[in-house]
Amino acid sequence: MTSMSTPFSLRIFVADGDPDGLRIVERFNASARAVVFPRALLPQVKARPELQQTGVYLLLGPRPDGEGDLLYVGEGDPIRPRLESHYAQKDFWTRAIGFVAVGGLLNKAHVQFLEARLIALARAAKRVPLDNGNVPNEPTLSEADRADMLVFLDHMLGMLPVLGVHAFESAPAVAAKASPVLSCKGKGVQASGYEASQGFVVKAGSQAVPDTVPSMQQYVRGMYDVRQELIANGVLALADGLYRFTQDYSFSSPSTAAAVVLGRSANGRIEWKDAQGRTLKELQEAEAES
Repeated sequence: MTSMSTPFSLRIFVADGDPDGLRIVERFNASARAVVFPRALLPQVKARPELQQTGVYLLLGPRPDGEGDLLYVGEGDPIRPRLESHYAQKDFWTRAIGFVAVGGLLNKAHVQFLEARLIALARAAKRVPLDNGNVPNEPTLSEADRADMLVFLDHMLGMLPVLGVHAFESAPAVAAKASPVLSCKGKGVQASGYEASQGFVVKAGSQAVPDTVPSMQQYVRGMYDVRQELIANGVLALADGLYRFTQDYSFSSPSTAAAVVLGRSANGRIEWKDAQGRTLKELQEAEAES
């Protein structure tokens, strides 16, 4: 997506004076407008004109079964009745983000297209599990409408990480020039990866140990749960007695990446090393001094 590499500005309007309350977020010279609010405020904000429009929305909240968020992607024509239904019937979510077009230019087919694309991106990235049960098909759009929606989607995807949502980001295809490719070795496995703005990326084809040490589940449960989830969703696949990464994958930190590879608690700034054997910690210290 082009927006990820092109500088842009966001205007965040704190509508009720509470930074944790209702926020209206707009991107300069773009049609996408986001309405961001905690679940508890829905009764107060449902009269907002944006929620009377056709749009796509995200519901986010803590997972009931593990670390991190759960995500639901939906569309509404308009959004408000869908959110009211989820307010009554879906328990997990604690915050919502609705996207509409300035001037109300979205129609039902547009938002069905956006919903299908967002679900596909989240499923491919495998960073946040989806509460959606179905995989919707993209509706048929005219060539012009499809082009417009791809631009709108691009703008949304540029705004979401600034709003703290990384569910749709796949790992960058190549390391930034300033980020050397590092390796992590132990117990007969070897993995390669690099630092990125999203966290730490482990490259496809990297190996991970077949079993964790018994203490991992007890003392670093969050890292253990991440590893188990990657096995369950196919990011880690067993082959020839070892796990292998089936895709590039972004971890929140070098330590979580190293722990998943080695099957134990790990300090990623010491475990990840360059071709000369220098640790990530040493490389960062040298860079800071220069």
